[in-house]
Amino acid sequence: MKKLIAFLTLAGLLSFGFTNMVIAQEDVQVQTEGTNEVVAESDSVELAVADEVATLEEEVTADKGFHQVLKEQFIAGNAGFMGIVLLALIFGLALSVERIIYLNLSTTNTKKLLNKVETALQNGGVDAAKEVCKNTKGPVASIFWQGLHKYEDGLDVVEKSIVAFGGVLMGRLEKGLSWIALFIALAPMLGFMGTVVGMIGAFADIAAAGNISATVVASGIQVALLTTVFGLIVAIILQIFYNYLVAKIDSIVNDMEDSTIEFVDILSNYKSGK
Repeated sequence: MKKLIAFLTLAGLLSFGFTNMVIAQEDVQVQTEGTNEVVAESDSVELAVADEVATLEEEVTADKGFHQVLKEQFIAGNAGFMGIVLLALIFGLALSVERIIYLNLSTTNTKKLLNKVETALQNGGVDAAKEVCKNTKGPVASIFWQGLHKYEDGLDVVEKSIVAFGGVLMGRLEKGLSWIALFIALAPMLGFMGTVVGMIGAFADIAAAGNISATVVASGIQVALLTTVFGLIVAIILQIFYNYLVAKIDSIVNDMEDSTIEFVDILSNYKSGK
């Protein structure tokens, strides 16, 4: 009887222990599943936050204007070399604008001026023609005045005076073009110098790091490329202005030559009394 009671007691204890173990395993499984759910939710939240940050960065980048992007690239390209190239652009543009204004003011309606001079000669003589030329702006009117001033010395002297004074006026028209050409040549040269300096810095970084890595050479290569691009852009802009100025000067010179030929014919006709 005692053995039976002891056996039943032992069986009850074993059953109670097994039940507690099963319950504990279920609790652990539930806790594990809860933890996994929390971790999954945490990961999803982090991914959502990362996506939101990336979206905000893209929006900020998209909202950057041309001025802001240009400023950042200017600073990234080494302000020392970029500043020198910028000065070349500023001086070149200043000279170009001054020359454009001067040449536009020097442009004259030669046909209208010739008609006025011819009419003044017929009605008031050389002095009246001089007054017309004096009140008209431009190199063509100045050449006519110079020819009328030498009229008393003969047509040969008038022609020589016109040719000599025309050379002086051509020099005035071409004033400043040599400086613009200098800045056109100087801008890409400074850019290439920035390229060389940037590459030297990149190789120095490689030697210091002991290995070739994109992060090591990126800054030096960036300086090299940005200075070159900026120098070429400056040269292209100034070259456009330079070609326009040369074409404008050629047009004015052609008008001077054609009009002076007609002017000499008018003086010849006036002298002969036609």
